[in-house]
Amino acid sequence: MAVISGNDVFSHVFIGAADTAASAKFYDAALGALGIQILGPFGNGWVLYGRDKPAFIIARPGNGEAPSSNGATVGFAAATVDEVHAFHAAGLANGGNDEGAPGPRDHLPGAYAAYLRAPAGNKICAYHFTD
Repeated sequence: MAVISGNDVFSHVFIGAADTAASAKFYDAALGALGIQILGPFGNGWVLYGRDKPAFIIARPGNGEAPSSNGATVGFAAATVDEVHAFHAAGLANGGNDEGAPGPRDHLPGAYAAYLRAPAGNKICAYHFTD
């Protein structure tokens, strides 16, 4: 079973925050009004939101730099590990930069992912979750 939701389009949306406590207060209220609940903190200061599974995450950017487009990652769902590799290879072949080679990610159970920096500087990734 997948740990993160996304309806087979997105695996998750990750937004950088310099002050996660202040951001969580805002998102608790704004997203709560939409029926999206805080699902609790998760390792490394991440704050997770969703309906029944996490789909939206706020945290300080992983590289320690200030939040900006650097702090935002849009995650796309991959049906297989092979799709994760194909995503990464196609992105590199079309002007993207490597931000994390395909492979297991130990921050979430069963996660296998690859990260790219798009030509405009935005970070995207593809995730597949094994059982």
